[in-house]
Order: sequence, then C-alpha cells, then structure tokens
Amino acid sequence: MIPITKPWMDEREAEAARRPILAGWITQGPEVAAFEREFAEYVGAPHACAVSNCTTALHLALIAAGIGSGSEVITVSHSFIATANAIRYCGATPVFVDIAPGTFNIDASLVAAAVTPRTRAVLCVHQIGMPCDLGTLVEICRRHKLFLIEDAACAIGSEILDDCRWERIGRPHGDVACFSFHPRKVISTGDGGMITTRHSEWDAKFRLLRQHGMSVPDIIRHGASTVVCESYPSVGYNYRLTDIQAAVGREQLIRLPQIVNRRRELAANYARLLAGICELGIPVEPRWARSNWQSYAVRLPKHCDQIQTMQFLLDGGIATRRGIMCSHREPAYQHHPWRAGSPLCESEAAQDKALLLPLYPQMTFLDQEQVVERLQAAISKQHSS
Repeated sequence: MIPITKPWMDEREAEAARRPILAGWITQGPEVAAFEREFAEYVGAPHACAVSNCTTALHLALIAAGIGSGSEVITVSHSFIATANAIRYCGATPVFVDIAPGTFNIDASLVAAAVTPRTRAVLCVHQIGMPCDLGTLVEICRRHKLFLIEDAACAIGSEILDDCRWERIGRPHGDVACFSFHPRKVISTGDGGMITTRHSEWDAKFRLLRQHGMSVPDIIRHGASTVVCESYPSVGYNYRLTDIQAAVGREQLIRLPQIVNRRRELAANYARLLAGICELGIPVEPRWARSNWQSYAVRLPKHCDQIQTMQFLLDGGIATRRGIMCSHREPAYQHHPWRAGSPLCESEAAQDKALLLPLYPQMTFLDQEQVVERLQAAISKQHSS
C-alpha cells in the first residue's frame, strides 16, 4: 500500500519523548518553552506560542484581533472546515471569496470588493503548503485597516519572496500566523499547533488564554521559592501543548530542512512524470513562492469522475484524497451565517475535480512511477468508456 502520507519519525523522536517522561514534567513546561524559542528562530518571528492544535491557534488569533459578534472575516470556503469554524467560535460571519485555480489559494484580486464596514480581518490560507499572495493581501489590509491572519496549518517550511529575499512563512508577514502539527502535516507532534506574531501584547494574551486565563504560568509557580497563588482575571481555555509533544516537535524541527528538500524533489519528479497526461492539470508554483508541497493536488480531466478514479487507485494499493472541501457546502453551514463575497465556482470545481496524490519523504521515485501509471490507467479507462 502506498499511503497518502507518512510522518517521518524514528528512534530520535522516541528518545526525545523519554526526556519529559523520565523527568516527570509531562504537561506544558520547559520543553514547550524550548520548542517555542526554536520555532520562532526558525521562521524568524519575534514571538511563538505553542497550543493544542491549529484550530485553537486560529481561535486565539481571532480573539486577539478583537473579532466578535457583528464582525465579518474574509476568508475562503475552500479549506478544512476549521478555518470557517474558528470564525464562528467568535460569533463572527465568514465572508467567502473564490480561489485562484492554479494555486488553490485565495484570489487576492477579489478581496477588496468583499470588504464592508463590518469587515475586521482577512484570514488567508496557505493551502496544501503553497504560499498565497501575501504582498497583495498585506497592501489591501493596510489600506482598509484590517488585520491579516495567516492559516499556515500546512505551510511550515514554505517560503515567500519579499523585497528580493526569501522569507519563511510564519515571520509573520501579516499580524499572526497559525501552524498545525497534525500527522498529515509536514512535521508532527501527534497533534499540536503554534502561533507566531509580531505583537508582544498578542503573544501575552495567547499565553494567558491558552491556560484558563491563569495569571501565573505553571513553570514559574512550580519554580518559586515562596508560595505563589494564581488568579484568573479572564475566562480562558485549556489550549495547552504537552512537554511530551514539544520534545517530539523539537526533534521534528531539526529534520524539517531535510523533509522540505525531499518533498520538493518529489514534487518536481511528479511534475515531470505527469506532464504527458493529456488534460491533467498540475499545480503551479508562482515565481515568488517556494512550497513545502505538503500535498500534491492535480485536476482531473473533464471526463473523469473523481470517486471512480480514487477507487481505481485504491484497488491498486494507492491511497488518495479528494480535493479540499468547501465549507459552504457542508451541512453545518446550512444553519450558520455566512455570505459569499464572490461566486465560488473555482472553489467548487477544485473540490469536485482535484485529487491529492501520495507524497511523503520516505516515498521513492519508483513509488511515484506506480502512482502515475495507475492514475494514467484510470484516466484512459474512463475516456474509453
């Protein structure tokens, strides 16, 4: 079986997890603090705060931006449902705009027209690891006095060309960037997330709210030589990362350059192998972007049925996933408020006709040849029928 993805871990991650287990401090503590420092240094951010997952990261980012009932947040429907859900957690309304077909990312040219007096922020998504057009989005947000929040769940290790130099996603280029360490992502801690920001006051708020609003962090209270009694000045959440997860994350961060390099090699090989398949659309990497290729999405020819193609590949021992979902099509959003800032034709087409192919560092070029041969067979079979 060729899986859709596979985390790259071995005895190094297992040994890292032993440290907090044997030390006796397994919840949020010194390993989390070290992971935050190392992550901030890697992406070039002033501040990094570890949380339980990317959904909670998005929730805290929106709270820090003052998003609440009556607010509108411009985003994409074409994303995992957590993006829209985080907006609804705050009582705000998601305003969906369409995507650019080549990159599967928000079409920046449609954003300004979606702004209303209720708009407070733009929540862009670096979909499947491909950086979106941050240069245009930053300019729009500055002009309209909006916050820019980056859903960078898939984008750790991706880069963008800014003022003639390559910078990593997470710097952040907007106000805040949110990352995921789910097993489907480029590096994993089992689950987990990270928030990077340029605002020290936002970082302080994240740290307060992730731990029930407690005024004194555990690491300070437990290390104090005198009795310290905490208070709870605000209603917070239990959005903490554990030291076991952070220890694994620190080891994964060391691997990250090698992981990204290998993914880029595999993506380039896919592009070469797939180029000869008639009418198959392959992803486009803009000249100002370097993707980590968290996923490799192709667009099927018009005559191909997505589910039939996936089943044919699965019967041949190859796992795939359908195109990224559209939140506005889900049953939950028949009962939650949202509006479309533009027709969502490209978003719906991407969900219906795109296919995510297997891609992970341990994959071989021979594995890729098998995937492409099977995909070509699936396309030819449906064309003849």
